[in-house]
Amino acid sequence: MSTAANDIDNVIPMPSTDAQRQRPRGYMSGFGNEFASEAVAGALPQGQNSPQRAAFGLYAEQLSGTAFTAPRKENRRSWLYRIRPAAMHGTFAPYGQPRFHNDFGNGPVSPDQLRWDPLPLPEAATDFVDGLYTMAGNGSSAGQHGCGIHLYAANRSMEGRYFYSADGELLIVPQQGRLLVATEFGALEVEPLEVAVIPRGVRFRVELLDGPSRGYVCENFGALLRLPDLGPIGANGLANPRDFLTPHASYEDLEGEFELVAKFQGHLWRADIGHSPLDVVAWHGNYAPYKYDLRHFNTIGSISFDHPDPSIFTVLTSPSDTPGTANIDFVIFPPRWLVAQHTFRPPWFHRNIASEFMGLIHGAYDAKADGFAPGGSSLHNCMTGHGPDAQTFEKASAADLSQPHVIVDTMAFMFETRAVIRPAAQAFDAAHRQRDYQACWAGLRKHFDPSKRG
Repeated sequence: MSTAANDIDNVIPMPSTDAQRQRPRGYMSGFGNEFASEAVAGALPQGQNSPQRAAFGLYAEQLSGTAFTAPRKENRRSWLYRIRPAAMHGTFAPYGQPRFHNDFGNGPVSPDQLRWDPLPLPEAATDFVDGLYTMAGNGSSAGQHGCGIHLYAANRSMEGRYFYSADGELLIVPQQGRLLVATEFGALEVEPLEVAVIPRGVRFRVELLDGPSRGYVCENFGALLRLPDLGPIGANGLANPRDFLTPHASYEDLEGEFELVAKFQGHLWRADIGHSPLDVVAWHGNYAPYKYDLRHFNTIGSISFDHPDPSIFTVLTSPSDTPGTANIDFVIFPPRWLVAQHTFRPPWFHRNIASEFMGLIHGAYDAKADGFAPGGSSLHNCMTGHGPDAQTFEKASAADLSQPHVIVDTMAFMFETRAVIRPAAQAFDAAHRQRDYQACWAGLRKHFDPSKRG
């Protein structure tokens, strides 16, 4: 794990129409670093965390993302120096949002392969929170294991309201439209082909920079996401630590009638709050939001024969209590060259002890010729057979392997978990679920002929 922060000076130019609201101030680079940032010089105390009187009349507050006694290499916490402490808000009451939840059901789960068209964009005014739509999940926030898998579709920015999840960290994967994610730690601008991670408990607001927007969210109930070990790959490759970006401190000093929405134990709650909670003037620590550009992923692959396991495409992983078995893996399928000889180059047919939820950000997925659109998703659960469709199989089986297959202009991803992913009832019954998905394998012909070797 890195221990020093590197400043990145490429401050993103943003509109200056509202100087009191957060805008990105550039980023600090590194994964899991000990960062320190202040929006006002002298706001960070020196040599201690909690002085008797913090500078400028600020309040000192610690935000802990792991147990106090977690091993040093696992411990995540940050100190925030803010205008008002996070305890200041009204009483929480239930918030009526039935589409975003952790109700994955207790009944039977079909072993069928499932696939959905993109979530329709809303017609009524809908912001990020109201646009969240639960697809599936497993485990529970109460048990601190498993994940929730959601989509979002929104057509307006969050105005006068802020959100946080006490249930898990949020991995946001935009598919359409740039987002400005203003957080307690500073602001992130995130576009399709980038991802953002908002730690559990961190308050934030989402602005839409390009109008109607859509994407995916993985809610991690288990151990914090981290970079996977590289093993025989060596010291470099896959997602490199320096490419992860954390915001500089920036703050809002706003008073008014605002709303704070919380996700707690699988349900949404709301409270009145008389100020912006994004009022952190300075902070230091290693528990903070970050973003990553998927185009920086250094893909590893075979240059001899056979298609390697998809684990070589892991960007981030949440480990479980079983070594080598993930609570969640976030895996991508980026542009790359396929050069393996005497080999079926696309992903092979397989059944997996883990369960896989896939999405498509851009382009076409190389194992599915038709029907899997950007913004769409699919679910292949434990031991459910899946693989290339009939058209892709026939084409790849007859391909000229003397030439490389250069895959360009695409980005698919997968949330892979060790436990069965249970579809939410609303997703299983949704009008945009493809009831004929299994037909993509119906055209696979019998080729067996004992008189022919190959």
